[in-house]
Amino acid sequence: MKRIALAAPFFFLLLISCQPEDKSVLATRSSYQDLITLFKEWRTFETPPLRDGAPDYTVATFEKRLPEFKKLQKRLLAIDYSAWPIDQQVDWRIVWAEMNGFDFNHRILKPWVRDPAFYKSIYTERSDVPAHEGPTHHGITDVWKFTFPLGAEDKTKLLGGLKIIPALNEQAKLNLTGNAKELWIAGIRPMEEQSNDLKQMLALAGVKEDEDLSTSIESAIASTNDFVSWLKEEGKTKTGPSGIGKENYTWCQQHVHLVPLTWDDEVMLLKRELTRAWASLKLEEHRNRNVPQLTDAGTPEEYNALAERSAKSLLSFLEKQEIVTVKDYFEPALREHLGAYVPKEKRNFFLITEHYDARPLYSHFYHWFELAQMDKEPHESEIRRAPLLYNIFDSRNEGTATAVEEMFMQAGLYDDDPHVREIVYIMIAQRAARGLGSLYAHANEMTMEEAGGIHSEYTPRGWMKTEKELLKFEQHLYMRQPGYGSSYITGKYLLENALADFGKMKETKNETFQVREFFDQLNAMGSIPISLGHWQMTGIIDPLLEKQVK
Repeated sequence: MKRIALAAPFFFLLLISCQPEDKSVLATRSSYQDLITLFKEWRTFETPPLRDGAPDYTVATFEKRLPEFKKLQKRLLAIDYSAWPIDQQVDWRIVWAEMNGFDFNHRILKPWVRDPAFYKSIYTERSDVPAHEGPTHHGITDVWKFTFPLGAEDKTKLLGGLKIIPALNEQAKLNLTGNAKELWIAGIRPMEEQSNDLKQMLALAGVKEDEDLSTSIESAIASTNDFVSWLKEEGKTKTGPSGIGKENYTWCQQHVHLVPLTWDDEVMLLKRELTRAWASLKLEEHRNRNVPQLTDAGTPEEYNALAERSAKSLLSFLEKQEIVTVKDYFEPALREHLGAYVPKEKRNFFLITEHYDARPLYSHFYHWFELAQMDKEPHESEIRRAPLLYNIFDSRNEGTATAVEEMFMQAGLYDDDPHVREIVYIMIAQRAARGLGSLYAHANEMTMEEAGGIHSEYTPRGWMKTEKELLKFEQHLYMRQPGYGSSYITGKYLLENALADFGKMKETKNETFQVREFFDQLNAMGSIPISLGHWQMTGIIDPLLEKQVK
């Protein structure tokens, strides 16, 4: 008799999954090493060839490479993994999802055709998730990885990245034939930011004095400025919608991100979380009505003291309350991101919360523990070691970071100050509101601006109305990457589902449930979709995922 999940997901439609065109293909491969070999070939293939020194995203090149992709898909689907251990079956699903991601981007999302921000090349900060959020091209330059002044090897690497920019910008003018108006207009700003970032690079130690570097940067600036002008002119002709539609959204969630929900399911879930967060907030406010209110840090000194208190409190709580095994690298990873004092009039949503009590946001910084683990303890599976492609990690990383805000609260983190519980519910409401807006935008039932209205109006206390840049950035990202805006809440739901089934499994076996065991297992599995982690921890596979590849 099959086991069923305790918190059974909503009823989903079963979509047609990718199957070999040739029905006579037999399952001739059964070795896990065959999967590893194929995975390496797939990752090599996934990087496009070069055109004038830049990654080639032209239509002709995609069409030329498509038959090879189909062969890789057939080889994957021909592997008989039914007798493998669950962790190896999970690895097969990861490769399957990545190939579906390539297929989806080629057929539907087409960021190289519809999304000017795809061509951004310069990134000055590390993302707090395994890879940069949203679609990025294969030749980006992570300036944050370099230490200035540069050594000879790093100089060569940086010059190589800079020289891609002019060629790629020219190619973009050929490729960008899409008609997604809002996506196009919003995509101009990241390219303008790139020009500013390049200008700031000229002030880095040793750059101006190096003729090769300074010349390459100036060339990249000129090319980027020219590209921005072209985008603005072409933008005047754009008239079409930017959302991918409900059906495509559902296919992407179920086949690429392995989130076993439909668009309608996600709307229902996010509405429920938004309602629950608001109701819980108001009850918390009533409960705490006679407790002195929180006051925000009003000076740099007050902020520094608050940040120090918050960091120590969180780390101590995690260890003493046996929430997770606190590794040596947790504290330095957190301390790199304690933030700094920002005047009240310049604070965005997250900075507002941080200046009252930083622990809710620092809980979300579980992200940095995960990244430190990737750096310090690379996963033994080659398939899980590097970031998964196409932001497939979103339910795991964003969902976990959001879930632990409330989980740590319920486990007692704020017993010393109940008003901080209010901040947690405000943060849940903000994530639910912005995700809900993004869902309507992808269904083309709202514009991005209207979606931002939900985001702003349904965040309590007006905390999303203080600084508009965050609002614009987030709604743009969620339009660029279907499912990312909802992943904070859907991933939270899926993690809670996994925790519930893990707890029931322990109870059924008459074993002691330990929170630390759950989080340690979660961490040990790497940044993979929550649905796969659930399967590996409990042996329970979601019915939709089970049927998709049969």
